Amino acid sequence: MRYSGSTPNPSADGRVRLLLLFAGEDHPRACTGRRLVTRHLVETVTPGRPPRPPPVLLDPRSPVPLSAEDSSRAVRGGLLGVDCSWNRLDDRGGYPDAAPWLAQLRTRRRLPLLLAGNPQHYGRLGELNTVEALSAGLFLLGETERARSILSGFGGGEAFFELNRNPLASYASAKTPAEMLHEEKAYF
Repeated sequence: MRYSGSTPNPSADGRVRLLLLFAGEDHPRACTGRRLVTRHLVETVTPGRPPRPPPVLLDPRSPVPLSAEDSSRAVRGGLLGVDCSWNRLDDRGGYPDAAPWLAQLRTRRRLPLLLAGNPQHYGRLGELNTVEALSAGLFLLGETERARSILSGFGGGEAFFELNRNPLASYASAKTPAEMLHEEKAYF
């Protein structure tokens, strides 16, 4: 499903829309983002046209963690992931060559610390692949069944939830970024 970004398209059913921007840096066959698109679980956005209303951008360099406080904003504008290589993120949290309008998005949230369950980065702290990141985002925003659903059929999907069972439960109960940071320190 392709989203033009020209008109508001908030979720009519009260669920968080999942949006994905491709930086084109990963191997197409190993790209979990492309598999999400094929399964019609995310909407793609193009580099030239920012989605409206503005989404919550998952940014691993943001100081503010995603929390329940972001739910209404995510339902209204969506949750945007950028499918890119970890090796290409710059120190300021930028996504080189992805889309200039990303720098203008004000609501940037990082996921709290979690362990990767995917075969490529198994057990690494914070190095989630695209599907794990979007699934974790949904989980933290209260859509736990949908979070589990989008990870089904991916290598390491079950492992991701097993490795992060306790932290995810604690994170999901945190209502504010400050509470989330407290829970994060308790685990990591």
